[in-house]
Amino acid sequence: MPQIQINNAAIHYEEHGDGPESIVFAHGFLWSGHMFEQQVMALKDHYRCITFDFRGQGQSEVSRSGYDLCSLCEDTADLIESLQCAPCHFVGLSMGGFVGMRLAIHRPDLLKSLMLLETSADPESEHSLGQYRLLGFIARWFGLRIIANRVMESN
Repeated sequence: MPQIQINNAAIHYEEHGDGPESIVFAHGFLWSGHMFEQQVMALKDHYRCITFDFRGQGQSEVSRSGYDLCSLCEDTADLIESLQCAPCHFVGLSMGGFVGMRLAIHRPDLLKSLMLLETSADPESEHSLGQYRLLGFIARWFGLRIIANRVMESN
């Protein structure tokens, strides 16, 4: 299980392929880089594909300090620099898209392109923030299985 120490947290990541350009995939809230498995399999013969799990999610460390979008953006920038894959094509789904937009604003030197999926630049509503906090609590203490169908439609 490859991990890299970023900002005092062990961050899980995977690399596939070794093409001349890199694609970094950033997952949605409470998921993991595993959600991009099919895309990585389709692209790894032509690109260096990197998936990772945000801190506190997937196989990455749950840090005592917690996290917010600014710290996730810092983690992601440090990951891109540490893995020497800049400038990269960045694919962000939902929360990963929020991070991608922040990277584009604060660290455009790290990006060659930005692909945003199921995301928005609009602020989250207070109602949604409460739901996300509850989902995070449930996921941390009981696992994702009991909430997966509510968060993501089944195939």
